Amino acid sequence: MKAMESRRQLLARAGAAALFATGLPLAARAQATFPAKPVTIVVPFPPAGGADTLARILATPLGALWGQQVIVENRAGASGHIGAAHVARAAPDGHTLVMASTAALTRENLRQFAPVALVSASPYVITVSSQSGIRTLAQLIAQARAEPGRLTFGSSGEGSASHLTVELFKQQAGIDMLHVPYKGTGQAVTDLLSGTIQLMFAPGQTVSPHVKAGKLQALAVTSATRAKAFPELPPASEAGLAGYSAVGWFGLLAPAATPPAVVRKINADVNALLAQAAIERTLLANGAEPASGSPEAFGKFIVDELDKWGQLEVQMQARSRKP
Repeated sequence: MKAMESRRQLLARAGAAALFATGLPLAARAQATFPAKPVTIVVPFPPAGGADTLARILATPLGALWGQQVIVENRAGASGHIGAAHVARAAPDGHTLVMASTAALTRENLRQFAPVALVSASPYVITVSSQSGIRTLAQLIAQARAEPGRLTFGSSGEGSASHLTVELFKQQAGIDMLHVPYKGTGQAVTDLLSGTIQLMFAPGQTVSPHVKAGKLQALAVTSATRAKAFPELPPASEAGLAGYSAVGWFGLLAPAATPPAVVRKINADVNALLAQAAIERTLLANGAEPASGSPEAFGKFIVDELDKWGQLEVQMQARSRKP
């Protein structure tokens, strides 16, 4: 009889626990179970680029915070679209994220993602090869006007932010330069160092060590005002091209159906890390301006950026069709 009562008590307790669990809001249960295993941050570009640097800066402290390993995985190709597509197909549970930028997103594939956290919105650094002989932005513009199409600039791929920022610069300055696309900014910087290409509008974290070592010459930043990471550099609008402004951003996205509670947990944890003085110093030392904000604000930011660069691409296509 006692054995029977004990069994009934166990069943009752199990039933009560199950009822309590199912009575919890879905959001609370989703948040409570994340992360249940290692988390992968997919970088859709080769190693040593801006997205890769930021992902690796965040991986270790996020892993310590979550008690799970955070793995950075490079899946490069097609200007970021291969890695982004891989994440879009992943299980929507928050355990697979992508460190995205403008290059990896379009109006069409944006529906496949849930914006999670804006990590950095930094100006590009207008950087030239030390062999170019160019020392100011005004000299760069003057040389490009004198020799249309001779100066070559590298980017992380056709349609990438590091490409479009130069196209906007060309349009506003009334100059022409030859675009040389790469699979990532890291590869472009290698050719910039050797003098194979003459310039780049590069994420600060990819060129900062070489600028500090005197191997590359930084001319200006692309933001409207001076950047925290490069306070000694003037904005392009003050250094030779009034009214020019552009930033390169990186942020975490998850598959579209990821539970909102998981998205908010990751967002809150990333924002908390970005607010830490040590991490801010590390980001600034690598030429990246830390950012923050809600998932909703990040989503609006992405749409605004897509609109801005989409209009530029339409203008570029119209110019290319002219006889």
